[in-house]
Amino acid sequence: MGGFFGAVTRHDAISDVFFGTDYHSHLGTRRAGLAAWDAEIGLQRDIHNIENAPFRTKFEDVFDKMRGASAMGCISDYDPQPLLIRSSLGTYAICIVGVINNAETLIDHYLSFSGGHFDARTGGGVNSTELVAALINQKSTFVEGIRFAQKEIEGTASIMILKDDGTLIAARDRLGRLPIALGQNEDGTCAAFENFAFQKLGYEDVRELGPGEIVALTPDGITQLSPPGTDMRICSFLWSYYGYPTSTYEGVNVELMRYRNGRIMARNDMERGALTDLDYVGGVPDSGTPHAIGFANESGVPFARAFIKYTPTWARSFMPTRQQERNRIAKMKQIPIHALIKDKDLLFVDDSIVRGTQLRETVEFLYANGAKSVHMRSACPPIMFGCKYLNFSRATSDMELIARRVIDEQEGAEGVKYISEYADTNTERGQILRRRICEQLHFASLEFQSLDGVTEAIGLPRCKLCTYCWDGRD
Repeated sequence: MGGFFGAVTRHDAISDVFFGTDYHSHLGTRRAGLAAWDAEIGLQRDIHNIENAPFRTKFEDVFDKMRGASAMGCISDYDPQPLLIRSSLGTYAICIVGVINNAETLIDHYLSFSGGHFDARTGGGVNSTELVAALINQKSTFVEGIRFAQKEIEGTASIMILKDDGTLIAARDRLGRLPIALGQNEDGTCAAFENFAFQKLGYEDVRELGPGEIVALTPDGITQLSPPGTDMRICSFLWSYYGYPTSTYEGVNVELMRYRNGRIMARNDMERGALTDLDYVGGVPDSGTPHAIGFANESGVPFARAFIKYTPTWARSFMPTRQQERNRIAKMKQIPIHALIKDKDLLFVDDSIVRGTQLRETVEFLYANGAKSVHMRSACPPIMFGCKYLNFSRATSDMELIARRVIDEQEGAEGVKYISEYADTNTERGQILRRRICEQLHFASLEFQSLDGVTEAIGLPRCKLCTYCWDGRD
């Protein structure tokens, strides 16, 4: 997905931005970059591939290469950024977080009247950040340009710009699907996707930007350039999966939401009489673990870690580019604790069930190590649609999603009419979905958190949450 961090200070900002950006490493796995502004040097930029090495190791020499009282950094799941742009608005650095679904249409339209060009990748694709810059540059001010870009983009784009006078501009995406938090201390101001990143650096929370809001940051303070809109659709998956446990979005802490979510799932199971005799409850680490703790606390079934992920050398199972390597590393990372597995009835909570490939291998691994039964709970509803706003479950086809495959196997193309029934455990179709997935992934039982349950756990009104991947509603 990606994330960014920017700071404007009265001293050299490189250290703050280096560590602040590093705290966003859980949000992306492909590219990382830093940009800085210094009164003597001007704008500087450094970008590295981080697919097989963490951010810190690729940028450890940045303190010798860059300097500046204003700087920003980003972690990206796709395009190299930040970019340095020279235009009628001046020279500036820019990075974005989000996805542009109508990129080809926007590119063709721009080329039809501008006489300009884009730097193209193999196959003709264009860096999304460069496209956003081209949209912004069509207007006479940054504020007008950002508003125009966000109006034209179908998808999501939160934007950070470092101007050639050291001013930092931060703009939250139009419907606030992603967060931007602001911080301040006696030396300056900052903006970040994850607020804990600047808290660890001595900045105090100021507030979160509203949907579509644009601000300018200087060492002296934060100035609103454009007010927020009234409509918000913040991504619900921030709490279920993406967000780091210490993060807080719209006043709701990620870890506490996950505890509540687990408790609600356990409560629902107990009300249905669905809890069988269990020895332990555990999480599919790491993001499933707090949901499992909440489940165990509510149900009274002891929490235990039946297997441990070995992370010192492979911190993220999805780092390799080839799926075969990712699957092998995911399997190698799982170290069993035989005393907690052999002849035990186990229930695991995962943050979500997307394609199911690795989860099936995890269950087979548990049975191979002597588990008597393995029950599964998903901390969110069945994923029915690939996300079109972020880079989570951006499948080439919805049929890559296990829930949609099962529906298609049952009813073909007609099945899409009954998605709400398949998501509901209280319907005949809902029970069929759960049985079929159990058969395919070798679960003793399966249940999903309901959409009402997720909403209750988050604690925000449903109308402020994006739930597209579950119910297809924009």
